[in-house]
Amino acid sequence: MNDPKTAPGRRVLLGHIAGAHGVRGDVLIKAHTAAPESIAAYGLLEDETGRKLEVNLERVTAKGVIARIAGVADRTAAEKLKGVKLYVAREQLPETAAGEFYHADLIGLAAVDLAGAPVGRIVAVENFGAGDLLEIRLEGAHRTELLPFTDAFVPEVDLARGRVVVVLPEEDDEQASGEGG
Repeated sequence: MNDPKTAPGRRVLLGHIAGAHGVRGDVLIKAHTAAPESIAAYGLLEDETGRKLEVNLERVTAKGVIARIAGVADRTAAEKLKGVKLYVAREQLPETAAGEFYHADLIGLAAVDLAGAPVGRIVAVENFGAGDLLEIRLEGAHRTELLPFTDAFVPEVDLARGRVVVVLPEEDDEQASGEGG
């Protein structure tokens, strides 16, 4: 299996441009990096179309990162960038610690049960405020299942084999039969 960290085209979302800042062409960036100022540390970033953007850090504020984008010289040009998502190639990111994963490394992995039988495939990693959830498209189905990304529900992540072992919650008899109230 190919190493997901070096698969061509794998990108990680680092932030997005929230709007223009001032009249010189600066932009306000909402960074998704652990340290907001590190968004400018990875070299050229890409937008959703693959266009390269050179981001130069000006300063960090409570609202986000104030930066200059090469070639953007006035507020009008900066305003046109509002909403642009900023990506970096996965291979440009540092290695993760044991038990930590970039979302881009998890998306696309096969999900199998404890016996190794196919359950589905991870299509997204979500977080609605209470911790990460793996969204798994179930095998042979159009629906997805959200599963807490905890040791109890995901006891094994094997990037080298391209899979995660999952334990799906069992429906109780009332839910399964449609009874209850």
